[in-house]
Amino acid sequence: MGILNATPDSFSGDGVMGRPDELAQRARAFEESGADVLDIGGESTRPGHLPVTLEEEIARVVPALRAVRAATTIPISIDTRKPAVAAAAIAEGATMVNDVSGLADQLMRAVVAREGVWVVVVDGSSARGPRVADVVRARLQDRVDAAVAAGVARDRILVDPGLGFGKDWRANLTLLNDLPSLRATGRPILVGPSRKGTIGKVLGVGVSDRLAGTAALVAVSIAHGADMVRVHDVGEMSQVARMMDALVRAG
Repeated sequence: MGILNATPDSFSGDGVMGRPDELAQRARAFEESGADVLDIGGESTRPGHLPVTLEEEIARVVPALRAVRAATTIPISIDTRKPAVAAAAIAEGATMVNDVSGLADQLMRAVVAREGVWVVVVDGSSARGPRVADVVRARLQDRVDAAVAAGVARDRILVDPGLGFGKDWRANLTLLNDLPSLRATGRPILVGPSRKGTIGKVLGVGVSDRLAGTAALVAVSIAHGADMVRVHDVGEMSQVARMMDALVRAG
């Protein structure tokens, strides 16, 4: 999953707001480099981000979606917590909703159920301690069950442990080591380790120097059972993913 930020304040410095042609060019390059899904977001979720109004988020993502859809052939995901943004994006061709609130909003569950799209249920809450994986797994299971009860098809749900989002760097590393435990949810696992603060904490490097650290976390995620990884550096991480697939899923 390649990350496309239609924002001015992405933590990774790759936000492209109001320039749909540039975003489409990046999306095309991602597809050519091995991306299977493109994830477009119009509101940053970085620490200290400023909230975006519904109208502003729609104004950011709709032109971006139109441009990316015209330039690429792979599925498009919309990264949003707002039901109305999800509905507008689906109307423009998005076939997946990536919700960092874990479908906490009843209206979001209704939109996803009505439209029959794929959904990523993210644990976007803080958690710490040696049993962090148990806490995250329980919350994800509750969210999956609530989505299914609302009419979302279980076989269209992925779960994401939500690295970051108030979890400290030790909790993030513990989550990755305990990733196999999330299999208990019965759903495929998506992990978003790209350029995260944990890498900076361990290696002492800034956001622009986290490629090697991201590669390490991508490799470990796949070795521990991740079915999809969400990344900024698609070309390099696609190679890591293919190599790891050959190693852990040979045959």
